[in-house]
Formats: sequence, structure tokens, C-alpha cells
Amino acid sequence: MSNQPIRILLAKVGLDGHDRGVKVLARTFREAGFEVIYTGLWQTCESTMYAAMQEDVDIVGVSLLSAAHMTVMPEMVRLRKELHIEHIPILLGGIVPIEDHPKMHDIGVAAVFNPGSHTEDIINKIKELTANRSRPEPKQAIADFDANKDIGLAQLITCLQQGQSIDGWSPPKGNATIVGVTGSPGVGKSSFIGKLGMELRSRGMRVAVVAVDPTSPVSGGALLGDRLRMMSGKPDEGLFVRSLASGSVHGGLGPNVADIVKLLDGYGFDVIFVETVGAGQGDVAIRELVDNIFLLVMPESGDAIQFSKAGIMEIASHYIVNKADLDGADRTEAQLLGVLGDTKPIWRVSTINGEGLPAVAEWLQSQRNSG
Repeated sequence: MSNQPIRILLAKVGLDGHDRGVKVLARTFREAGFEVIYTGLWQTCESTMYAAMQEDVDIVGVSLLSAAHMTVMPEMVRLRKELHIEHIPILLGGIVPIEDHPKMHDIGVAAVFNPGSHTEDIINKIKELTANRSRPEPKQAIADFDANKDIGLAQLITCLQQGQSIDGWSPPKGNATIVGVTGSPGVGKSSFIGKLGMELRSRGMRVAVVAVDPTSPVSGGALLGDRLRMMSGKPDEGLFVRSLASGSVHGGLGPNVADIVKLLDGYGFDVIFVETVGAGQGDVAIRELVDNIFLLVMPESGDAIQFSKAGIMEIASHYIVNKADLDGADRTEAQLLGVLGDTKPIWRVSTINGEGLPAVAEWLQSQRNSG
């Protein structure tokens, strides 16, 4: 396991609205070569530990500044046991009186760091706690997968990520509608998927997301921040999100994504979204994986010539003018229409206003019904 990056999930649990410190830690851990999954502000114990299970992380870091450690941390440890992920250590950072540190250790918190702790000490503790990480047992993960337990799915994804043999086993063939979601950095892919996923869930459809973020060419670490756009305070068993680093794979995807999608398909999801890294003109690997590709563009992101160029603009099956609440959306839509005519659908979407999402969901539902 020494050649596998440490995967750490960082969470701000509770109502504290300040996350500057944990964001600094996220960048520091990425620079140390870790894969960092940051889940954002105002998370609950339930949402945090459920995310840790889906992501099959090596360690969970909880940031608390509200003096709620005696309430929050026992609940975190209880949920860890309930989800059968006792092997994942939990670290606590925040304002915790020194006299309460032994109490935290007694309930099962691996380490406590107060404000002012040296980041080098935190990194060394994480490396110590994860030095003897064990790989998931494929036979048990397969049994859990067959029993429709999310932990089995999560651990089989880890097996694929790590190149571990699963003894010739392959998942059953599913019937999911698989959609690639691509577009430039900052165009709003994660927010779009998050809100569309909620719309699909309201229609009773089970949704999975594979979200790929870039690996640092300098440190080998990655900041996997897409999940925070899709998190809610209450876990939803019909929504499965897995964050991946791109590694050495080019074109907008990551290692073994095709096999991971097959796993999700075999698990019985209705819709599977594959979100690429922030893509450029030549990042077209997604077309080798899926037939349905949603390309998101922003208002004022180009003109008719730009939209006519080869590469990412021509591989899409559907075009989405995202952030349609911004000025210039009408002009961008008109320019796309001028290039495409009526050959491919164009949807206007505003995740802030909820505009356009039902139309996209209707199309996906029609795909399910026709299939």
C-alpha cells in the first residue's frame, strides 16, 4: 500500500461557519501527496461518516470550533461502528480543553489537535495511523456487494483503483443510463449534477456519480472537492458518490473508470454520471466510455467560431447553457443554435433558480422508460 496515496476526508461538523483553517489543511495535505476529500461546511455526523464509507477513505478528519466535542465525537464513533468502518481512524481538530483529550481517546478518537498544532506533526500522525493500512478483502467485498451493501461496492471500487485481483469475478450487467458531464473548470459541473441528482431522486431514481479531479503533477496529491456540491445533511441511500483522482491518465478521466462504471451499473443504479476534470478542447476521452455526453458552457464563454471548433465541442450529445441566470445566456444559446441548428438538444439551466433541471430529468426518465 506504500505506493497508494493516503485518502483523507475532511469535514466541518456543526453550525460553525468558518472554514479557513480546514481549507489550509486541505491544501497542505494535497501538497504532502494525500488525496483530500473536503465535504464543506455544516455537515452532520451522519453525512460525514456515510461519505467516509462511500469514499472508502483511510482516515477521517473532523474540525470543530463550537465546543461540541463531547456530543459530536461519541456519535461519530457510534456511526463508524454502525457502518462497519471501525478500521478508519478519526482525528479531531479544534478547541478542545486539554483535560478532555483523554476522554476523546477513551471513546475512540485516534488523536486530537488544538489550534496552533504544527502541520508537520499532523501529517506525521496521519502517516503513522495509516502505515499499516490493509486492503479490503475481495471475497468479503463481493459478498457485501451481492447483498446490496454499499460498503461492498465502495471497497470493490478501491480494489479496482489499487489494481487488486478480484479472482475473475465480474459484476452483473445492469441497465443504467450512463452520462458523461464535461466542460471547462468553473462551469458548474458538480453543482449541476448535485441539483439534477436531487431532481432524479425525487422521481424515485437511484443515482451514482463518479467525480474525477486532477492529480497534482508536483506532489502526486489531489484535492477532491466535487462531493461538497452534492452533499446534504442527511444521507441518501439512493445517491452514491465516489471521488477519484486523475492520476497519470489524460483526457479528463482517471484510472479504471470504465470498470468502476461497470460496478455501479451492476449494482442497479438507474443513472450514472461520470464527471470529468475541468476539461480543455482536447479532453475527449469521455466519448470512449459513454454515448450520452452533456457539455456545459457558460454565458459569454465563446462565439460561433469557438463553438464550431473540433474537440470537446463536437463530441457532446447534449449542450447545456449552465448558469443561465447570468447575463449573456440568451446570446450564448443563440450562438449555439446558429452552429448546431436542431441537430442536438440545447438546454438552459440555472442551479440557483432551479431553471431547466426538470427538462433534463424528463429526458433521462424517458431514456429509462424506453429502455
